[in-house]
Parts: sequence; structure tokens; C-alpha cells
Amino acid sequence: MQKSIILAIALLPAQFICGQNLEKLISVTEVKRVESTLSADEMQGRATFSPGIEKAADFISQEFKKAGISPLAGSNSFRQTFSMVKCTNQQASGAIDGQSVDQANMVAFSSSTNLRFNQDSGFEKISIGPGADFRSIAFKYIYPKKNCLVVVDTSFAKFFTRLNGIKGKQFKSPYSSVFVLAPIVPKQFEFRILQQVEEMPLSNIVGVLPGNTRPEEYVIFSAHYDHLGIGKPNAKGDSIYNGANDDASGSTAVILLAKYFARQKNNQRTILFATFAAEEIGGFGSQYFSRQLDPSKVVAMFNIEMIGTESKWGSNAVYMTGYDKTDMGKIIGKNLLGSKFSVHPDPYPEQELFYRSDNATLARQGVPAHSLSTSKMDDEKNYHTPGDELATLDMDNMTAVIRGLALSAGTIISGADTPSRVDIKGLK
Repeated sequence: MQKSIILAIALLPAQFICGQNLEKLISVTEVKRVESTLSADEMQGRATFSPGIEKAADFISQEFKKAGISPLAGSNSFRQTFSMVKCTNQQASGAIDGQSVDQANMVAFSSSTNLRFNQDSGFEKISIGPGADFRSIAFKYIYPKKNCLVVVDTSFAKFFTRLNGIKGKQFKSPYSSVFVLAPIVPKQFEFRILQQVEEMPLSNIVGVLPGNTRPEEYVIFSAHYDHLGIGKPNAKGDSIYNGANDDASGSTAVILLAKYFARQKNNQRTILFATFAAEEIGGFGSQYFSRQLDPSKVVAMFNIEMIGTESKWGSNAVYMTGYDKTDMGKIIGKNLLGSKFSVHPDPYPEQELFYRSDNATLARQGVPAHSLSTSKMDDEKNYHTPGDELATLDMDNMTAVIRGLALSAGTIISGADTPSRVDIKGLK
């Protein structure tokens, strides 16, 4: 009898054993502990460059250490620090083909305090002509990898004004790009821009769990840990934008998944756990993180964005942005057979969520990088308000979602499945 019992236990399905570990390591109590800390008033809404986001960074670092994962190779800290600069124009002048350019029609993305150049300075001329895809072309040169003059046709005057909103904060770079609104690409040009430049450090929090047999292949679990900080009070006088759902919930998931997979110790591919800074002001953290990686080595990215409320399908369900861009959704569906959890295509395609979150930079490089969410984007009343607090979240469902995400990645982490790549030719 005793031998029979031992044999029966040994033959228990792996999924049952995995489920036992899931319930133990990803518990409602633990999810609530982490979530309540990240979304507490003491974090002051985790605004970029605020003391609150530094507190959050310290907390996530401590949680990664307790989980048993390691910093990136060559670092003794979980902080992946990078510099941004805040640039304020003091004086700007320019001329193209002998005609002066109004200061309102030029925008510089540069870390230089005194930028001066002309047609003989080695600046490449880029044209965004009538009918072009302004956003996709401009995106390439907002964060310059070479010195360039970007001439924008006057038909894009409405979009051009938005560049100033982006200019306020940018990556520190040795290169400069200057956008100018003009009807023609000039043969002769000359510009001089004086600006005040303030350098400001930020940190992504990144940990790694090396793969057992495929250490050079990466699977990423990510979320952003910043939010909006302190702003206009609501009717109740609350001015702290806690960001419990957006995106303390995703960051909580990353922490719990790190703890779970570190205990399992059966990942054949390397897993990177990343929480990003500065998503709310332009996705700068994920952009910096993505540029440190060889995209050909990244097998998949699970970016977790707002999972604290039930989806339109109810409990135990999320949707995946860009579902049709790769076969990752089908792989996830196969891994979830027999479970109560389900993943659906993005029901809000008109909002272009695939391009609006931290998955976008790697997706544009062909990586099967998707965001997973439960947020009802047509009816999320607390989105970007002081009402986005812990009390509005469904802790039971959020816990179930995190467990489901762990199961969904199973064969990708084991190396049994490799999602297809994004066709970058079809991207905006």
C-alpha cells in the first residue's frame, strides 16, 4: 500500500504540481502586500524624477533581491541607470536658402547648450513630405543616432506643434536633430540654438534569472512602475494619483513572477524581469532598456499593463495587444488548455494600444513583444485619476491573472516553443 501511494504521488501531473506551487508562491496575501506598498500615498504617485519614484525603485530592488534573482551581468545593483536631459530654449535663429525661419517652426532634440550648424557641418537632410507617415518617420529622429536636419512639410503643421511637448525631456545624446517646418528641402541652411540643459538620472529596475540550457535566449516580463504623481485634486480633495492599476498592478505581477520562477529553477531560457521608469512621459525607460539588448536574442516579451480590474470577459481573462502580429497568442492558448484562464485579442484596436506601451520599441525591431491587460479602455473610470487606488482593485482576480501569466509562458520559457517574429514592414 505504501509503495502504491508513493508511486501515485510520483506520477502526479506536472500541471497539478505546478498549480500547487502557483497557489503557494503567488498568493492573494502576497499580491496585496506588494501592490499596497507600491500604490500607497507614501509613494506620492511615483512621478518621474520625484522622491516617490526613488522609494518605489528601492522597494522593487529589495523585492528582487528577496526573490533570489540577480542584477544584470557586470552590475552590483538592480538599477539600470540612464540620463535624460531637460532642455529649455533661450534663443534660436535659423535660415533656409536665405529665408529666415520663425523660432516657432524649429524644434531641436539636442543635449548641446550651444548648437550651431550649416549645410557644411555634416548634418544629413531628412524629408517628411506630403502624405508621408509623419509619426513613424519622426520617431526615428526624435532620439537621434546621427546629426540631422528633418524638414517637415507645412501640411503637417498641426502635428509639428506636438514636437515641443516631447522636446521638454529627452535622452542625453552626442547627436542632434533639428526639425524645421518648411515647404521645401533647402540647399543652404544655417541654425543656431542656445538652450539651458539640465541632466537628470532615472533607473529601470532589472533582474535576471539565467537559463539552464539556453542562456543567450531571453524571455522578458515587464511593466512600468512610474505614474503621474501629485496633481489636480478631485471632488474629494485627493490630489495623489496613486496608479494602483496603472501600473503598480503590472509591477506587482513582475515581482511575484520573479519569485515564482526563481523557486521553480526550471527555465531553460534566461528570464529578464524589468520595471520601467518614465513610461507616462514618453516610454523612455523601456526605450533605453530595449537598446541595450540584441533583439535577435529576445524570444518573447510579456509586458503587463493594468491587470487590477476584471476584463470585459469577466474574471480569469486578459487580452493581448498585437495579437495578430505573431503566433504568440496561439502558443499561450495551448499552454492554458485545461486551466480556467484565457487570453483574447485586443478588443480596442482603434486605440492602437500595441504602439502605446513599453512593448513597442522591441516590437518595432521584430520581437514578439506584446502587452497583456484586463483594463476596459472604453470604461475604466479611474484611469489617470486620483481614484486609481488599492480599494478599487480586485485582488482575487489580479492574483488569478498573475498565476495565469506564469502558466501561459511555460513552453516559451522551457524552449519548447518559439513565437514567430513581428513583420516590421507592416508596422506604423
